[in-house]
Amino acid sequence: MKKRYVAGTLALVGVGLLLNSCASKTIPEKAVAVQNFDKEKYLGKWYEIARLDFKFEKGLNNTTAEYSLKDNGMIKVVNRGYNLKKEKWQESTGKAKFVGDENVAMLKVSFFGPFYAGYNVLAIDMDYKYALVSGDSLKYLWILSREKSIPLEITAEYLQIAKEIGYQTDDLVWVQHT
Repeated sequence: MKKRYVAGTLALVGVGLLLNSCASKTIPEKAVAVQNFDKEKYLGKWYEIARLDFKFEKGLNNTTAEYSLKDNGMIKVVNRGYNLKKEKWQESTGKAKFVGDENVAMLKVSFFGPFYAGYNVLAIDMDYKYALVSGDSLKYLWILSREKSIPLEITAEYLQIAKEIGYQTDDLVWVQHT
C-alpha cells in the first residue's frame, strides 16, 4: 500500500512539474511585448544579427529564422545556421502560437513536443525590417533584421531597450553572415 502511495505521489508531482513548465511565464519581468502586432508582416525570413548564446545555437553563424503560417493557424518556425566546427548546416523546425491576443507579440515556441518557451517581440520598426526579440528570461535575446546587417541607430536603440530590461548586452554574440 505504501509503495502505491509513494508512486502515486511521485506521479502527481511529475504531472505538476510538467504543467508548471508548460504554463510558466513567457516574458521577462520588465519586458513589454509589442502591441498592435501584425503577424502577417512578421512572417518571412529574418537574419540573426546578435544573440545571447545558448546550447542550441552555440558555434553557429549565418543564422536565420523563417516564419510561415500553417494550415491550423499556428506559425511554422525554421531556424537554420552553419556549424563552423562541423562544417555543415543545421536546421531545426518548430511551431509557435500566441499566448493570448494575436495583436500582442507574445508567443510560445516549441521545437520539442509539448514543451514551449517564450518568444516575445519587444521592439519592431514600422516596416517590420528590424526586431528585438526575447525569450522567457534574461538568458535569451535576439536582434533580427530582414537583411544581413542593421543600421547603427537601430542597434543602439535596441541595445538600450535590452539594458533597461536587465539584459547583459556585453555578452551578445554578433553573428557573421558570409
